[in-house]
Parts: sequence; structure tokens; C-alpha cells
Amino acid sequence: MTDLEIAQSATLRPIADVAAELGLGADDLFSYGPHMAKVLRAPAAPRGKLILVTAITPTPAGEGKTTLSVGLTQALGHLGKRAAVAVREPSLGPVFGIKGGATGGGRSQVLPMEELNLHFTGDFHAITAANNLLAALVDNHLHQGNALGLDPRRIEIKRALDVNDRALRKVVLGLGGTADGVAREGGFELTVATEVMAIMALAEDLADLQARLGRILVGYTYDGKAVTAADLKADGSMAVLLKHALHPNLVQTLEGQPAFVHMGPFGNIAHGTNSIRATRLALGLADYVVTEAGFATDLGMEKYFDLVCRQAGFQPAAVVVLASIRALRHHGGAASYATPNPEAVKAGLANLEKHVENARLFGYDPVIALNRFTDDSPEELEILRNFARTTEVPFAVADIWAKGGAGGVELAEAVIKAADKQPAALQPLYPVESTIHEKLERIATSVYGADGVEYTKAALTAIQRAEAEGMGRTPVIVAKAAASLSDDPKLRGRPRGFKVTVTDLKQRRGAGFVVAYLGSINTLPGLPKDPAASRIHLDAEGNTRGLF
Repeated sequence: MTDLEIAQSATLRPIADVAAELGLGADDLFSYGPHMAKVLRAPAAPRGKLILVTAITPTPAGEGKTTLSVGLTQALGHLGKRAAVAVREPSLGPVFGIKGGATGGGRSQVLPMEELNLHFTGDFHAITAANNLLAALVDNHLHQGNALGLDPRRIEIKRALDVNDRALRKVVLGLGGTADGVAREGGFELTVATEVMAIMALAEDLADLQARLGRILVGYTYDGKAVTAADLKADGSMAVLLKHALHPNLVQTLEGQPAFVHMGPFGNIAHGTNSIRATRLALGLADYVVTEAGFATDLGMEKYFDLVCRQAGFQPAAVVVLASIRALRHHGGAASYATPNPEAVKAGLANLEKHVENARLFGYDPVIALNRFTDDSPEELEILRNFARTTEVPFAVADIWAKGGAGGVELAEAVIKAADKQPAALQPLYPVESTIHEKLERIATSVYGADGVEYTKAALTAIQRAEAEGMGRTPVIVAKAAASLSDDPKLRGRPRGFKVTVTDLKQRRGAGFVVAYLGSINTLPGLPKDPAASRIHLDAEGNTRGLF
């Protein structure tokens, strides 16, 4: 059965019953039908233990962090634990592009799968509207006399949509005559790539949300002064559009555990994790909360520790590093990661070794979880077991795609054991007071294994401007290729003897960080030659088909 067929054959519990087991009543919910709801209650004091799922460097197909996160949550339920999962909402871009659905897979999914992968509760539409309202107010200001003196060549804000469309990356606005606005260059980015999305994932409450929206850098005047959304009086109306979207969404796993699915900031140019509000809410209601960080330890985990945990005060009790045999084959140089290749697996272990080291940089001895695929051979599995034994890292096989929670019990037991230890205090990688250069050097040399950092002239100018404008003492979000520990996606395994090059830096004043770009990063992906959208359709009875 496909993921969609499994999801459509499941019998879902009423969301009110799922909520009741967490101690939530009818007054705490705003329901979207029988199986989805927004939780209106403010987060209680955390009582649960937070489990962070990260991974080794992925293959183009992804290694199944969401599937593992859901399966681990279900496995904790098999052991009698009150557990919840907190993950990001899927973006329509990947759903209709290469990746397809993003709600887990097989017997380890969050449901209702179709609604989650499509419009869900309308959060992303609200973010798109708020972002585009700001963009419209910018161009209206230019058209109506430009009292602030905005330089049309130095506008930072882009418009957004939640569909991959390469033709809209760069556009010319205002064509047609004096009644149609001021002509200038502009562009679009994916909704999940907007600063508004990052702000929604980090905002503590409505007051914090509106304040952050007001700090968004819109652009610069002709004489170089920064102009913000508050200068355009856009923050209030944007906050009104986002008021309901700020409430976390509650759904369920295929086995009926609570799942908080909320927000979806881009894993590259933002921090790539679900909202602080959703995680905090879950920690106040469940004994164990499983969450995931986008991409691998070098991108997702580092940002989670250095940005999210620093801001929210989270202290994960355990870290799980997801590995797969196919990824080890890939990083060991195999031409195909779908064919058994023990020698490639041995060579690929260097990549896993680095990700284990990265977890230890922050004070954690991780649990290695093998996400099992049907083409994994016994010999390859034993190679990985031997690696775990020699490096003294807890290891468990997770057969959660095929078996759901029952296939993750071994992993759940290892995670409970790790979480029950008294962990050392989380060790951030750098002091937030250090310079941007110092932060980038620390991330590159310690987490990526680079020999150093080089800068283009444009990057040096942008860094100097950011520090002069008060953004030097904020966390640094690095945007780079996810397919390698380096900034070159072609370098598999554990690259050595390389430097990374910072090509640009952007301020995200509302979100509270700066983004350093390594190489060229597209914030609006294009569709592939054979997009997932071409296979999705309705059957004669009106049921969705082809979504997976």
C-alpha cells in the first residue's frame, strides 16, 4: 500500500478525544472538522522531556526524519508513555515538486494526511497574505509620493507564494504606465522562505508577533537609512491576518498519539523547525515530546541549539541521529544508493562519524537510529552495528515504516535510557556577543570540518553594514547546500581540506538573526521535469490519488 492508501484506510479518533487525553477541554479548541483543531490554551510550564531528531547528510530522496519522529512517538506509546510529536507543516512547493507529501510514511504518519499536505488550517495562506500585504504597501508607498525616500533599487522584501515556480524568481513590477505603480525589479520566494514564516515560528505571543513584524527590514532610503515595516505602519494589519494562525494545530499520529503540526520555516535560510509555541505547549502536556530539525546536524541541529534553544530556553533530554544504509552507500561513493554495497557503507561511515561528533560538540552523546529500508542487507546492517559498538554510541534499528510503533520499540527504549541520564547543560557553539566573523569561523571549522572561511567583497560589505546597524550580536543562520558537509554539494562523505565561501549576508531583524549565504541558494525552487503534481488527481468518487 502507498502512504496515501495507508492513511485513507486508517480510522481516526475524534480530535476532542485526543485533546482530552492531554487534559484539554472543548473550550481549549477551535476545531476544523472532526480531526483537526487549533489549541487556544496558553502553554503551561514544561514538564516533559524533549527529544531532538536530526540526521546524517541526506541523499536527494531524504532519509525519513519525519517518519522516524512519528514512529518514535508511537513506540513510546507502546511502552506506556504519554508522548507527543511536534513537527513542521508541509509546504505545497515540495508536495507538488520533487519530494511529495511530508507527513511521514508507511505506518508512521501524522493524519489526516491529505489535509495536512494541502490547505490544512490555512496557516500558510495567512502568512502568504501578510507577506504580500507588506509588499503591496511598499509599492503603494513608492507610488503615492514616497515620503520616506525609499530607494526602489534597495528594496529587501519579496512577494511570496507556496508553489515552486522558477519563472517568478526575478520579475519587473509596475509596468504599464503611471497608474500602475513605480517600475522596479522584484521577485518572489516560497512562503516557507519568508521572514514572516520564521517570525511565526519564533514568536512567543501576539504582542511579540506584532513587534517582530514591525522590525522587518523593508529596504533602504536613497541616503542609506533603513526602513522597516513599522515605518510603513504595516505591522498591525499583518498581525491581524496572522492572529489565528499563531495558535498551534493539533492532529494525531496513525496510532492516535497527539501531533502538534505548526509552521514550516525553510531549513536553509531560516531555522527549519516547528514553532516554539507548539513545542512549549506539547512539553506542558506530555511526558515525552519528539521534534525534528531540518536537514542534518550541520544545518538543522546547529540552528536548533544556537537559535531556538537559546531563545526558548529548551534543553533537549536526548538527541537521535538518523542514519540509513542508502545514505551511507551514497556517501561512500556508490553510483546507486538503492543497491547493496558493503564497501560503500564502510566508506560512508565517515559521514556518520562527523555527525556524532557534532552532537557531542553541544554536550550530547546521541542515539543512532537506523531507518530501515527493504534493500538493506544483513552484512551492511552488521557493519553499522560494529561502528556503533566501537564508537560506544547507543544504536537501534527502527522498522517503523513497515511496522509503525511496534517497529520502533528498541529505539524508544534506547531513547528513554538516554533521556533519563542527567545530561550536561546544553553548550551553545558560540557566545551571541561574538562578531559575525567569529561565529562563522566557529560554525565552519567545528561543525563542517572546514579549514576556514573566505568572503566575497559583497559579503564583507553586508557584514559590516549588519554590525553597524546593530545585528552583529544575533545568531547566524547559514544557508548552504544540504547535500554535503561543505558548501559544495558534490563533496560526499566527510570532506577535508576545504574552505567555505560566504557570498552574501541578509538581516532578518524581525526573526532576530542574520543569514549568511554560502554559494547560491534559491528561495523559490523550480518544478522538476516530472513533478509530483503530474501524478496527483481525483478518482471517480472524488478521492485524492497519487499524493505520497
